[in-house]
Amino acid sequence: MQHVTRLREAVPGSGASWSREGNIHLTLKFFGDTQRLRISDLTEATSRSVKGKTPFKIVVEQPGAFPKLEAPRVLWIGVTDESGELSVLKQHLEDECAKVAFVREERSFHPHLTIARLREPGDGRALAAAHKELGFEPSEVVVSELKVIRSELSSEGAKYTVVSRHPLGS
Repeated sequence: MQHVTRLREAVPGSGASWSREGNIHLTLKFFGDTQRLRISDLTEATSRSVKGKTPFKIVVEQPGAFPKLEAPRVLWIGVTDESGELSVLKQHLEDECAKVAFVREERSFHPHLTIARLREPGDGRALAAAHKELGFEPSEVVVSELKVIRSELSSEGAKYTVVSRHPLGS
C-alpha cells in the first residue's frame, strides 16, 4: 500500500507493527474464541445474512487513529458508506448471528481498515500526525462477498484463513 510506504519514509523507526497488505480487511463482526462446534452455525448465519443483497460500493478515504491522534495505539483508514448498504449488511449479520446465540456487538460500528498497531502511544504521535497530514486518496471499493475468517496470532503476526465465502447477489 503506497500510503504505508509514505508513512514509513516520513517517520522511520516509529516502532509500528504494520499490517501486511494481504491481511488488511474490514471487520463487520469479531467473534473472539469460537468453539469449532459453532463454526457451522456461524457460516450458516453468515450465508443467511447476505441473502437478497447485491454488491455495493464503499469509499476508503479517511486517515485516523484509535483511541485518538494524540495518543495512538492503532492507525486506520476509514470507510464511507454513502449508500448505507454496509451498515444494513452489518445489521443483518448481527441479527442472523443472534438467532444462533452469538452475542450482539453493543458498540457503534466504525468501519475501518487497520494499517498499523503502535506499541507505545507516545512514540506514535509523529506517525499519527504524518498519517493525518499525508491524507489518503479516496478509493472506491466494491463489496461483493462476506467471508468468515479464522485469525491465529503468532510471533510472526496474524495468520488469516478463510473458513467460508458468501457472495452477494447469489
